[in-house]
This record gives sequence, C-alpha cells and structure tokens, in this order.
Amino acid sequence: MKIRSTVLFLMMVSGWVSAQKVIEIGKKAPEITMAKADGSSFALSALKGKLVLIDFWATWCAPCVEEQPELKTLYETYAEQVKNNRFEILGVSLDKNKESWEKAIDRFKINWIQISDLKFWKSPVAKTYEVDELPFNVIIDGQGTILAKNLHGKELEEFLNKNLN
Repeated sequence: MKIRSTVLFLMMVSGWVSAQKVIEIGKKAPEITMAKADGSSFALSALKGKLVLIDFWATWCAPCVEEQPELKTLYETYAEQVKNNRFEILGVSLDKNKESWEKAIDRFKINWIQISDLKFWKSPVAKTYEVDELPFNVIIDGQGTILAKNLHGKELEEFLNKNLN
C-alpha cells in the first residue's frame, strides 16, 4: 500500500512539473540563436539592456502578414528609442521556405532584426516558447525578464507607450 501511494504521488508530482510553463511573466526568457536572412548567426542575448518585442510570425500566416504594417509603424514611432539602444523588435519566422521569407522582408520593408531556422512548426524555439498559434509575441526587459506576452493592436501600443516614454 505504501509503495502504491508513493508511486501515485511521484506520478502526480512529475505531471505537475512537466506542466510548468517556461514562458510566464516574471521568468527569464530562454536564449534564442538563429540565422538571419544573410546567413549570419544572431542571439537574443545580443539585445541585453533593451526592451525587446519578440515577434513570432510566418509568411503563410494571414494575421501575421496583416500585422506587419502595424509593427512597422510602431518601429518608426519608437525610432529614437531604437537609436538610443532602448528598444528593438526581433522577428522570429516559422517559415520553411527561405525565398518566401526573404521576399516578405523586402515586400514589407522590414528593417528590424529577422531570424529563422526555417524549420516551420518543428523549430525548437517554437516549442521552447510554447508557440501554438501565430502571430505570437513576448516582450522582455533589458535583463531578459518576460514582461508581457501576446499583446497586439491597441494593447501592444499602450504597453510600449507606457514602457518607452
């Protein structure tokens, strides 16, 4: 009886531990290292000291494509903070076709950092960041602590306005 209770307890605890979320407000954001479109490697930790909007998107995701002009407007609105190393957007593409990804960067005139491993939903970063739908984003502070997640439209504008002005 005691062994059965111990086994049951251990099963419950292991289930609880595996259900713990990695991407929660107040926790440290996991490192991301991927290739930029030019093939050079880029790491999230290179943005230490800045408020970073990590934007998960893909060219095949209609809502993501619709959101790009809004992100461009926000990037231009906070150009001074970008210039002063206080803010950055990091686009993480879940595309699998490099040509489509590069064409979208050009078409939308995206001038913030873009990275991808071109592994679609099989990207380890998508799993680590618990991305199960697109668009998805995470906002971190200069120390890499998660401040917010999945803010879009007016909510995102208000958050950035509050934290960057």
